[in-house]
Amino acid sequence: MTKLLEKAFEEASRLPELEQNALARWLIDEIIAEKKWEKAFAESEGVLDKLADEALTEHAESRTKPLNVNSL
Repeated sequence: MTKLLEKAFEEASRLPELEQNALARWLIDEIIAEKKWEKAFAESEGVLDKLADEALTEHAESRTKPLNVNSL
């Protein structure tokens, strides 16, 4: 465990029990969500590569246009 995480847990241990539980639930949920995203991206790597190749081809063939953020 890193020193920073140890310090965070030390500070969290001073919170009331209800706040500690809320923080713990939030942290666990974030870790689970991150693992799901990592898995989803790992499984879709081939698809993302294909989409990137298609985008590069379209750009090379001048079939793209600059993004106008003001029109979003």
